Amino acid sequence: MEPTEAKNTANEKLTHNKENTGKEAGTVPKEKIVLESGKNSSDKDKNGYKERLKEITAVLHKHAITRGVSPEKLRLILTDLGPTFIKLGQVMSMRSDILPKRYCDELMKLCSDVEPMPFSEVEEVLQEAFGCPWQEEFQEIQRKPLGSASIAQVHRAVLKTGEEVVVKVQRKGIYEVMARDIGLMKKAVKLLPPVSIKEAVDLNLVLEELWRVTQEEMNFLTEAANMEEFSRKNKNVAFVKTPILYREYTTASVLVMEYIDGIPIDDKETLLAGGYDLDEIGSKFVDNFIKQVMDDGFFHADPHPGNVMIQGGKIVWIDMGMMGRLSDRDRELIGEAIEGVALNDIGKIQDAVLALGEFKGKPDQSRLYTDIRDLMAKYGTADLGQIDIVEIFTDLMDVMKENKIVMPHGLTMLARGLTHMEGVLADISPEINMVQIAAARMKGNLLEKENWKKQLKGTGKKLYRSVLRAIDIPTLAADFLQGCMKGETKINLDLHASDDLAWLMRRLIRNIVLGLWVMALLISSSIICTTDMMPKMFGIPALGVLGYFGALVILMYLFIKHFMKK
Repeated sequence: MEPTEAKNTANEKLTHNKENTGKEAGTVPKEKIVLESGKNSSDKDKNGYKERLKEITAVLHKHAITRGVSPEKLRLILTDLGPTFIKLGQVMSMRSDILPKRYCDELMKLCSDVEPMPFSEVEEVLQEAFGCPWQEEFQEIQRKPLGSASIAQVHRAVLKTGEEVVVKVQRKGIYEVMARDIGLMKKAVKLLPPVSIKEAVDLNLVLEELWRVTQEEMNFLTEAANMEEFSRKNKNVAFVKTPILYREYTTASVLVMEYIDGIPIDDKETLLAGGYDLDEIGSKFVDNFIKQVMDDGFFHADPHPGNVMIQGGKIVWIDMGMMGRLSDRDRELIGEAIEGVALNDIGKIQDAVLALGEFKGKPDQSRLYTDIRDLMAKYGTADLGQIDIVEIFTDLMDVMKENKIVMPHGLTMLARGLTHMEGVLADISPEINMVQIAAARMKGNLLEKENWKKQLKGTGKKLYRSVLRAIDIPTLAADFLQGCMKGETKINLDLHASDDLAWLMRRLIRNIVLGLWVMALLISSSIICTTDMMPKMFGIPALGVLGYFGALVILMYLFIKHFMKK
């Protein structure tokens, strides 16, 4: 695939100005939507809420949800429930850190193609977005959409200035529909039986994730900003192209970009007929993705064949609605984890995992170490070229899940991206190994001048701090020895016991204390009974009787607690 100069399809700057109408259709409202029926909603909304609840209940009953939810059954349920739930499934398929792998694999099969909305509704959305009929902005818009998904659909069009473009139009009223459905799902989660997916995953967490991702996707200004950032970060890559964004025509509900008349990356026959080398395409495809992840920290999280085209000797990345981000710290820790795998250093991998993730409860580091050791036993003897990076990543995510570690959103997006990458490579160039390409890129990065400067700067800072601390060592040692000689040294120990041991110690101390109370009551009551103290009960001093009764109550309490614990 020979590098070619990008064609400048915008020779003249567009000077078309539109009046500011003061609103943009589809903008995500800032106020909080009330999802509970009976609060700030009309009778029509209430009826729609009830009707939708009936539909959901009917679907759940149809699939016998009370008998449990298998991966395939879950996919069928989400498909029958419609666009919002299909989007839920797609979001859940990314959460391999909280959802079992078999569920993720099954949900990856969900197709987002839905019935297209009528062209009359498309015209309404365009009218609201531009404040004028679409005919004033476009020469032509094809009535039949190129594709239709749960949130939007795309149409091929021609601008007044003659450029061929794609118009992405948001579905009318989709925000309210998805807000209602998610509110219903939150209620439904509370009603799920114990024998279900509810045991395996925190569904409330997934729903929050769904709503956050969906809100981002429903604001096309976010996608436009993603396109601009992606184009800027890859402008020096000769074999990568990003569609031209027509920002002046883009609003929160409408996005206009260059029409790409390219070849899907998995269309092997057409690519071979056009003289392309599939191995070269595959290697450059992987190399650019690794560059996005490790160098930019901003990567395409949905690189399936429909979102990657080949045009004019370039790889064209389209649809920037689902992007992943990794901070400098996250990328550094990922690099350390990869280095730990290469060196078979379990401690290094454990440190990286502990720094990356967030524990739901108290971490059990010994168990985590054992799980990582078992993982390394599986891959530790494999050659670099034999390692499957997607399999390693999946197994590592399983380890984190078993240890109740929640990973950053960027890593779950990376897991999705790697899965799609593996699928594309297996189809067009199965001989290519992502690990080898990643290793070559990382090795090349280490030889760059900028990276050497960064490494030296970091090492210099550590050395400077170590020298400063080393200077204080003689003084601290002298103070410590002088304190020991005067008997003024104190040692503070912070001992942590496991929950089981702590419970056992509390129970033992409680029983000892209660036993002492029983002994004291019996001895004191026996002494009192030898006297002629008044008043008397049953011919013996009443105080002695009360003492015996108290000892009996304590003994009964101990017996009851003992048998209840068994």
